[in-house]
Amino acid sequence: MNTPFDADTLASVDLGSNSFHMMVARVVDGHLVKIDGLRQPVRLAAGLDDNKNISEEAQQRAIACLEIFGQRVQGLPEGHVRAVGTNTLRQARNGSAFLYRAEAALGHPIEIIGGVEEARLIYLGVAHGVADSPNQRRLVVDIGGGSTELILGEQFDPQELESLHMGCVSSSQRFFPDGVITKEAMNRAELAAQLELRPIANRYRRIGWGQALGASGTIKSLGNVVREMGCNEFHITFNALKRVRKAMLEAGHIDKLELKGLNDDRRPVFPGGVVVLYSVFKSLGIDEMVVSPWALREGLIFDLQGRTLHEDVRAHTVGVMRRRYHADALHGRRVAEAAKSLWRNVGKDWGLDREDLDWLMWAARLHEIGIAVSHSSYHKHGAYLLANSDMPGFSRYEQRLLGILVRLHRRKLGQSVLDELPEEKRTWALRLVVILRLAVLLCRERLESGCTHVEAKVKENGISLKFPDEWLAQSPLTVADLEQEKDYLGNVGIKLKFA
Repeated sequence: MNTPFDADTLASVDLGSNSFHMMVARVVDGHLVKIDGLRQPVRLAAGLDDNKNISEEAQQRAIACLEIFGQRVQGLPEGHVRAVGTNTLRQARNGSAFLYRAEAALGHPIEIIGGVEEARLIYLGVAHGVADSPNQRRLVVDIGGGSTELILGEQFDPQELESLHMGCVSSSQRFFPDGVITKEAMNRAELAAQLELRPIANRYRRIGWGQALGASGTIKSLGNVVREMGCNEFHITFNALKRVRKAMLEAGHIDKLELKGLNDDRRPVFPGGVVVLYSVFKSLGIDEMVVSPWALREGLIFDLQGRTLHEDVRAHTVGVMRRRYHADALHGRRVAEAAKSLWRNVGKDWGLDREDLDWLMWAARLHEIGIAVSHSSYHKHGAYLLANSDMPGFSRYEQRLLGILVRLHRRKLGQSVLDELPEEKRTWALRLVVILRLAVLLCRERLESGCTHVEAKVKENGISLKFPDEWLAQSPLTVADLEQEKDYLGNVGIKLKFA
C-alpha cells in the first residue's frame, strides 16, 4: 500500500560502506522537518573480497534492507528520492549487477557518486545543521566505512574537498581482523592513516579554520562514549580521544571493550574508526571537534530540494567546467539556443521533457571543451574530461552520460558508444544526440544570428527539417553538412529529410 506523502516530501537513501540510511523529510522555509528515518548496519564493505567483488551474502543483506526502505518511499514520485552509493560501490567490480537488483528492491534509481561529490553533499548537510557564522571557515570531517571525507568551507560554500581511502570498516579489517587490539597493530594503523593524510595535511593547516565539525556514525559513537566518560556533552577533545585509545589497548579485544555509549553493532568497526579520527586530530592539529547531527543524507535532501526548485548545482558545475577549459561561451549559448528550438519542435513527439532539455543545454555548452586538449578529435577529449573530472552535483553515471552526448555530437555516430548505456536509455540518448548534432551543424558558421528559425518535425523513423525560402540556396556549406549527416544518422536507423 502506498504511503500518502505531500507533494514537497523528499527522501534520501545512503548506501554506505558500513550502514544504509534512509530519511524522509520536507524542507520548510529553509528548515529540515524529518518525517521518517531508518538505519541498518549492512556492512557492505565487509563483504568485499580480495577481487573487489561484493559477496552474495552481503548483497542479500543489502537487498533485504532496501526492500524495507522501498516500502517506506513507494508513495513518492520519481525525482523525489535520491539514492547514492559510496566507497564500496565505487570499488566493487560487480557493482553494476548489484545495482540492478538494488534498484528493483528500492523502486528508485541508485547513483554511485565519487568521493569529492560525497564530500560536497556531506558539507551541505553539516552546514545546514549548525549556526551560521559569517566569514568563519569550517573544517568538516566524516569517517565512513571505506573512506574519510575532509572539507574546508564557509557558510554553504565548500572550498577544499578531499576523500581519502581509509574508513572504520577498512581500517578495522586490515589492522584488527580478529578483534585483537595490540599496541603494535594500533601503531601500524595510525601510521597508515597518517600517511594517507600526509599529502593534504600541510595545505589544510595552512588554509586554517575556525571550527572543526565531525559527522556520521564513527564520530557520533565517539561523541556518545566521551560524553559517558564525563567529558563535554557535544565536543570530542584530543585528550578524550587519548582516553578512548588507552581503554582499547587495556581491553586488548573488542569483546572485552567496556565503554558506555558504544552500541553493539558499532563495536566491530570501532577500533578502526578511533584510529582514523585520532590520526586526523594528530595530523591536522585539532584540539576539539563539535559533533554534527547531520551529514550525507541531510545534504542529499537539501540538494534534491534544489533540483525540484530548479536551483540545480549541476548548472553551476557546467559553467565552472566551461570556464576551466576555456570553451567559447558565446558559441555554446548559440548551439544551446538552436538545440532548444529543435527540442520545442520535436520534444513532445519524442517523449522528451524539461529535464531532458537540461541535458541538451549542458552538452551544448560543453561540447567544445576538448579543444583545450587538442582540436583533433576534440569530441573524444571532451568526453574523457567529462567522464573523469570532479563535477559537483553529478554522479559518475551522469558524468558518463554527459560525456557520451559530447562524444557523439560530431563525426561518425558509433552505435557501440550508445551500447555502453543501459538498454532502456539508448533510444533516449540517441534522440538527444540527434538534436545536439543538428544544433551544432546549424551553428557551424558561428554567426551571431544562428539558425533557430528552422522548423523540425518527427517523421516515421526520423526527423524532417524545413528551412526558410532561399536559405539553403545561400548556404552550400550547410547543405553539404546535411547530406553527410543523412549518412551518419542513417547508420543508426534515423532518416533525415530537409528542404
